[in-house]
Amino acid sequence: MRKTITIIGSGFSALAASCYLAKDGFDVTILEKNNTVGGRARQLSKQGFTFDIGPTWYWMPDVFEKFFADFGKIPSDYYHLDKLNPAYEVYFGKADSVQIPDNLPDIFNIFEKEEKGSAKHLESFLDNAKHNYDVAIKDLVYRPGISITELITPVTIKKVNQFFSTIRTSVRKKIKNNRLQQIMEFPVLFLGAKPSNTPSFYSFMNYADFGLGTWHPKGGMYEVVKAMVTLALELGVKIETDQNVEKINVENGVVKSVVSNGITIESDVVLSGADYHHTETLLDQKNRGYSEKYWDSKVFAPSSLLFYVGFDKKIENVSHHTLFFDTEFDVHAKDIYDTPKWPEKPLFYASFPSKTDETVAPNGNEAGIFLIPIAPGIEDTPEIREHYFKSIIERFEQLTNQTISENIIFKESFCVKDFVKDYNSYKGNAYGLANILTQTAFLRPKIISKKVKNLFFTGQLTVPGPGVPPSIISGKIVSDLIKKQF
Repeated sequence: MRKTITIIGSGFSALAASCYLAKDGFDVTILEKNNTVGGRARQLSKQGFTFDIGPTWYWMPDVFEKFFADFGKIPSDYYHLDKLNPAYEVYFGKADSVQIPDNLPDIFNIFEKEEKGSAKHLESFLDNAKHNYDVAIKDLVYRPGISITELITPVTIKKVNQFFSTIRTSVRKKIKNNRLQQIMEFPVLFLGAKPSNTPSFYSFMNYADFGLGTWHPKGGMYEVVKAMVTLALELGVKIETDQNVEKINVENGVVKSVVSNGITIESDVVLSGADYHHTETLLDQKNRGYSEKYWDSKVFAPSSLLFYVGFDKKIENVSHHTLFFDTEFDVHAKDIYDTPKWPEKPLFYASFPSKTDETVAPNGNEAGIFLIPIAPGIEDTPEIREHYFKSIIERFEQLTNQTISENIIFKESFCVKDFVKDYNSYKGNAYGLANILTQTAFLRPKIISKKVKNLFFTGQLTVPGPGVPPSIISGKIVSDLIKKQF
């Protein structure tokens, strides 16, 4: 008789795990709280506009390729990919921006124009970053985070100093131009931590950026969700939406069932792709692996204040992905990590997918997504959201030398309260646990429950960490562990 597996949540990690487990012969059912699948990678459609509510960056295309290849598929079986050129643009002041090209020779030229001799330093930095990428993405990140011995290999022993140095130190050792420093430190923000607090081994994110490029699935990141759902259904996975899991039942230390919408669902295995902290609150106290004190002591990646805006005209002087670094990053970072509060003058990010994808906005219009990184758990009111929207739109207009406020058809916002309400996210965090040294690999919350047999976890709060590619990898890791156990 086939073993039954109930998966809580339908984000990238849960969908990936469901595919692997179904392929391995398990009877898999996904229970999703919301009325659409995808977890944090949902989609907003309004008045002919389409927005990715969650992730908007498609990096590390090799991870997606590897996932689909495990099922004899390729990404193009499901969606069309375009490599963005420029990959993204960074504003440092009024009408002062740098566009990052889609190839290394042009990137080296950009650096050399900004700082003589920097191209040579960047090339050396990226050689090491590529080696780190090969070590990490092809090996280390697929390990289950059970023991420190997973990190100890002949290769990593030679790189041990890179775990105790930081990205900021390694970037600024040779490159002195502040603009170039900020461009090189930007990729580790995807890991949810400050460059000054991220091990230099994570320079592999720079190779992911410059070496592998930035891509866009036509129709948006939700096309990847739809692809994984299609694959899961082909493999026999059952997906049920509007399922609010209220309890995980345990008998004699073994998981037995979940209660969803008041109905008990028996299961041999329960796998949670939902928020780890929230999942443990579904257990009786004695069955929880981590205390409230533990969670409160962790360094979380930021939350976000997001706006989804429809414009009745095309926006000028911006790229598909545009970063606004016209303010001091370290000051903003303190307001996120050190003394959590709303920042006075935050850095922000804007995405205009309709710049390269005509399917996401009506003809002649523009779809805009604006994001401000903020501390999780801070006050979130309509008045605060409106204040920050006006603030960044004013700055945007000044920096890009155009007026857009009069061309807004509509706007929707998403912030701390929404992350809690829609995803049961701990303190409303957007990206899980920050990947700092003391929260790396075996030091993250465990994939296998510490207290309950046949209860497993996957996603951004466990290994390997935040981001879409790591979440897909997390689904692979947990499925391997479940398969091994049975």
